[in-house]
Amino acid sequence: MKKIILPVDFSKHSEYALETAAALAKKHNSQLIVMNMLELSESIFSESGADRQNEMLFMLASVNKEFETFLDRDYLEGVDVTVIIKHHKVLKEVDEVAKAENADLIVMGSRGHSTHSGIFTGSNTEKVVRYSDTPVLVIKGQNTNIDFDNVVLATDFTEESVPAFKKASKLLNVIGSNISLLHVNTPNAAQFKSTQETENQVTDFLDKADATEWADKIVYVSDYSVEDGILNHSNKTGANIIAMTTHGRKGLSHFFGGSISEDIVNHSVLPVLTIKM
Repeated sequence: MKKIILPVDFSKHSEYALETAAALAKKHNSQLIVMNMLELSESIFSESGADRQNEMLFMLASVNKEFETFLDRDYLEGVDVTVIIKHHKVLKEVDEVAKAENADLIVMGSRGHSTHSGIFTGSNTEKVVRYSDTPVLVIKGQNTNIDFDNVVLATDFTEESVPAFKKASKLLNVIGSNISLLHVNTPNAAQFKSTQETENQVTDFLDKADATEWADKIVYVSDYSVEDGILNHSNKTGANIIAMTTHGRKGLSHFFGGSISEDIVNHSVLPVLTIKM
């Protein structure tokens, strides 16, 4: 893992994400790219050239000063840190920076849905998860353990998810150790499958993914919803991270149709890693 992107808004959840990202960077000898997105008012673009330049210079100076305090952490000693400041609060820019830098991972904090401002509200985190082609690790609180030695990887075992699964397994083999591959069966008529149907689908999926060695890592659970199945199993087994493969830009469709992935990100107290094909 060569590069990690960390978007920050200097909040407490920024600090949680920074500490986790720094630990990962130190463990894997990665460069840590910390970025902030300025929230420029619409009025600045109607001002004269000199006034606009002066306001932007003032804001840049303020952000640079905040960065000096924010990055003054003992745990950053020995970490290669680069600062990037973007002029607009456009969350797609996080993925654009990640692609331009050829980053392996985006780490960001989230406090769930809230009335507070900043980039780490639940809805904004969801947007990064939805649009990012780079894996996203969402941190919900102070996380002192980054060994991630008990990983629950949830997928829908469809052919469309094979590329995301391959990307996920490659990354998890770097940052995690004991990985279980989770299948959740629900009473929903559209999703329910018999044991034989499920086993056939899983076998076909592993064949297409060239991952037959994962056969002994499959865990089958039944619950009233996919979200409940993932969260309940993770809590029961003492997992320290939830990983999810996703596909499609329309609400992370199919098995994670609608907002299931985004609900997991908002409701889980554990770090959540999302990987999209």
